[in-house]
Amino acid sequence: MEEQLKKRYFVELAYKGTNFHGWQIQPNAISVQEVLNKALSTVLREEIETVGCGRTDTGVHATNFFAHYDTITEITTDNQPKSENKLQITHERLVKAVNALVGYEIAIKRFIKVDAEAHARFDAISRSYEYHVYFEKNPFKLETAYLLTNRPNVVVMNEAALVIMEHTDFSCFSKSNTQTFTNNCKITRAEWIEVEGGLVFHITADRFLRNMVRAIVGTLLEVGKGNLTINNVQEILDSKNRSNAGESVPAAGLFLTTISYLYL
Repeated sequence: MEEQLKKRYFVELAYKGTNFHGWQIQPNAISVQEVLNKALSTVLREEIETVGCGRTDTGVHATNFFAHYDTITEITTDNQPKSENKLQITHERLVKAVNALVGYEIAIKRFIKVDAEAHARFDAISRSYEYHVYFEKNPFKLETAYLLTNRPNVVVMNEAALVIMEHTDFSCFSKSNTQTFTNNCKITRAEWIEVEGGLVFHITADRFLRNMVRAIVGTLLEVGKGNLTINNVQEILDSKNRSNAGESVPAAGLFLTTISYLYL
């Protein structure tokens, strides 16, 4: 058999993050990336290492997530003729086989062949998150939303969100010692929407800092409770100091919902 050249594929997936220590492989802790790598390596019978579009923290969920990997195995369609000189697997078979190995908390949606230089993380042009809040005790929302017993003022929270959108330096909402080259981000949407029995915060940006969304939500909820004013939010942003902002809300309510690329 002639030597096989590696090809690059994107895999689109979703996962419930409750029982994972985030996306990225961790020592002595289970992660989504570790489970996915093992499943792909088993099905394709070669060592597979995925690269994710970002990293989600422990307990954070993703309804839309992309990773890329390189492989010598070509993904084909059902009606495509099999080559004698290539390792091949149909798309349908690959999706079913990997889904059978990753468990019920991860769902593989599709595989996409991309250029050899395509990158799941660096090529993403925007990312969107949602944070879910509910007001009445509900055991079925315990792991996917944040319970608030008192309803906050949505109008002032959205006013404060507009102030946040006017800024680009979000040092005040970032974990310290993250080794990022810049704390600048461009937010294009930050909005609270009322839903039945609760609220959903929608936020979209070109990039996010570690813990940024949960810190923003925590700060906006303090505004909604009357503990902070719009002017306080401006002062927090200008200070660039994480200790001045509100506490981070629990991970359970946070969902990564959309990753956008120019070529997908």
